[in-house]
Order: sequence, then structure tokens, then C-alpha cells
Amino acid sequence: MNFVDKVLAGEPRAIARAITLVENGAANSSEIMKAVFPKTGNAVVIGITGAPGAGKSSLVDKLALYYKEKGERIGIIAVDPSSPFSGGAILGDRIRMATLGLDKNVFIRSMATRGNLGGLSRATVDAVTILDAAGFDKVIVETVGVGQDEVEIVKTADVSVVVLVPGMGDDIQAIKAGIMEIGDVFVINKADRDGVLRTQKELEALLSLAHRPDMWHPPIVQTVATESKGIEKLSEAIESYREFTASGQEKSMVRKRAIARWRLTELLRERLLADLMDRDGANEKLEALSRDIADKISDPYSAVEKMLSVAE
Repeated sequence: MNFVDKVLAGEPRAIARAITLVENGAANSSEIMKAVFPKTGNAVVIGITGAPGAGKSSLVDKLALYYKEKGERIGIIAVDPSSPFSGGAILGDRIRMATLGLDKNVFIRSMATRGNLGGLSRATVDAVTILDAAGFDKVIVETVGVGQDEVEIVKTADVSVVVLVPGMGDDIQAIKAGIMEIGDVFVINKADRDGVLRTQKELEALLSLAHRPDMWHPPIVQTVATESKGIEKLSEAIESYREFTASGQEKSMVRKRAIARWRLTELLRERLLADLMDRDGANEKLEALSRDIADKISDPYSAVEKMLSVAE
């Protein structure tokens, strides 16, 4: 059995290795992706996004446990903010899900954003593809709580879940972040706190003002993740949106084509940059221009033009 066959058979070590190769941009990573891509399209990809401190990790933990108990295989990708110096993930969400991660039907991976403002690196999208091809029923992606850039999750998820909490001004933040437009399901977590009804009413009022092109009315689910309350209702809300998109094939295809276009653009951008940096003297030129910018001898815009002249 070759390496790709092991990935498709769902072997954890092979899956972990494949994701590492993709994340590091290894020479054979594109060949792996070419081989697994035809086997995708069966998993439900659930994006969990929201403000820091909203309890996303606890919610992911309990949701995954709920699906596992129903006999499903679950893949979890926790996207951590990366260190700007090492590029590594610095939070390590797997620590908080250590018990769940011991189960053979659950695969958990922390990935660094690599400075990608959207909170999702291109490698994360490929990791979702690998888990999909490996036969996981649900793939849950938990993004960094970085406010306005979290809208990136919609580009890869079948269902986007936005997590808010009472009394943190999340309603205002939600408008600023553009999250109202991308949320397919809204969760008010920590619903045992004061102010939950006020948050619910404000959210309902905001949703009544936002008219989605697909005419879907996002449900609002109250949860207390630490006590596993509301998890079943959340899974029902996720499934209801899945059924809704399945019934509107044309609108569903428009979204899929938009995702495909975005993916292609990201890959092109990455390949073109890699090709530029492979040119003779490109790294030395980059270092020299970086010093000039730091010393205020040059500006970044002029430096970009000089770097492009290397490619010509």
C-alpha cells in the first residue's frame, strides 16, 4: 500500500504526515493533493468562528463528542495564530482536547495561520481536503478570534457557525466584522450568564435587517458548552442548513464555484511568489531592500517594483 492509499484508508500517521508535507510546502505536496482531490466531497465541513473568549474550543470539543457518540468519524483543525518569527502554532488547542484526541475516530490538528490575515492559511484548506478524502464524516475548523478577518472561514466551510457570548459587546463587533453576512448558524454560548436575553433580542434585530441572497434565516442556538447544554440543538441547526443548501442546487453551485475560484487564486499567488523567490539573487535582493525600508532609504512600493524587475 503506497502513501496516498494509506491516507485514503484513514491511517492517522499517514494523514498527519500528509498535512505536515502540505503545511511545509514540500516538493511532493501538490502530487499528494492531486491524488486525494477526486476522493473529496463527502465530509460536512463546519467552520466555528467568533470573538476570543467566546468558548469556541469547548464548543468544538462537545460537538465533536456528540458526533463521535453517534458513530461518526471527526476531524478537527484548530487554526492558531502563528509566531511571526518561527511560523509555528503558539496556542496548541490540542492540549484542551487531549482526552478526545486519544479516540481512534477523532483526528485533531493545530495549524498556524502563517501570518494569513484571514485566520486560515492555504494549507488549512488542503488539510480539510485531506481529512475529507480520508473518510471523515465531519471536519470542524476552529478559527482564530481575530475579529474582522474571520470572514475567511466562509470560503471553506459548508456551514459557518458564529459564536457569541452575553455581555461582551459582541453584537457591535459582529456588525464591524461583517460576520452577520457569513453566519449560517449563530450560537450564544455561556447562556447561563446574565444578559443572554438581551443578546438574543439584539441578534434577532440585526438578522432581520440583513437580507441574505439565498433567503436563509439563520437560527440562534443557546448553549452552555462546559455543561454540554444545547449541543444537540446546535447539531440540528447545522443539519437544517445542510438540507437547505442541498435543496437549492443552483445557489449551492454558485458558492462552490466561488470557493474554487478563491482556492485557485491563492495557489496561483503562492506559486508565482515561489517562482520569483527561486530566481538567482532574489533572496539577496529581498534582504537588501528590507534593510533599505527599515532604514527609510526606500519605501515598500518602490521595493516591490525593484523585486519584480528581478523577474523580468
